[in-house]
Amino acid sequence: MNGDAGARTDGRRIAVLLEYDGTAYSGSQYQENGPSIQSELETAIHKLTSETVRAAFAGRTDAGVHALGQVASFETTSRLTAAEFVSGLNHFLPEDIAVRSALEVAREFDPRRHANSRLYRYRIDNRAVRSPLERNRSWHVARPLDAAAMQRAAAGLEGKHDFASFAGPFEGRTERTLRRCEVIAGGGSITVEMEAQAFLPHQVRRTVGPLVELGFGRIEEKMLMAWLDEPRASAAGPAAPSCGLYLVSVAYDGLDFGLEDGNGQSA
Repeated sequence: MNGDAGARTDGRRIAVLLEYDGTAYSGSQYQENGPSIQSELETAIHKLTSETVRAAFAGRTDAGVHALGQVASFETTSRLTAAEFVSGLNHFLPEDIAVRSALEVAREFDPRRHANSRLYRYRIDNRAVRSPLERNRSWHVARPLDAAAMQRAAAGLEGKHDFASFAGPFEGRTERTLRRCEVIAGGGSITVEMEAQAFLPHQVRRTVGPLVELGFGRIEEKMLMAWLDEPRASAAGPAAPSCGLYLVSVAYDGLDFGLEDGNGQSA
């Protein structure tokens, strides 16, 4: 998918790897009732190139959700190099959004349809006293959680299932394959990582919420299994707050943004 940024004289498509703090935004996609990551990116592109474009995103993140490796793409007739797009867009973007990398891709590249996998991370601050530095960055749960029980239940969610119970309102097929669902504990924090080719709306937060309830001992693992065996729309809950959720990376065949930490690189 990589290409020579200066090889063509007609329009071309640029893919960008975005990192953002979603606290101040109504979500990643354009919305009439509030600021969005998409509108800020498109405004920055217009200021840089004088072009009015529509950016496509790899995944929709809700209000307050963050990203370490969101992927977006747009068409342009500008002859700016990938490096110039990075520096130029970052000049015009607000401080809570940054383009980490950019490259030219095939004109038919679709960041949503061509994704092989998406990795989400949910962070829980499980210390007794809240941290002001973690405000809007993680979910503070002061009461101790049984991380081992949460991990056992999370492992049972892996595989191909109908996840309707763990999703918000959705019209369409609700079967997904969860490649990884892992609970990692240490240093007063608990992290839940989930990887799949695609997720249902609110699926990660509606999975983390019941896992925390299980960690409290309020529900048993068999309840989560029952939600899989007898799926009912939005039955699982409560949903975890958005502040702890991060879109870590999106993987594609042959697409490498060249970052040392691997976020957003090809599988």
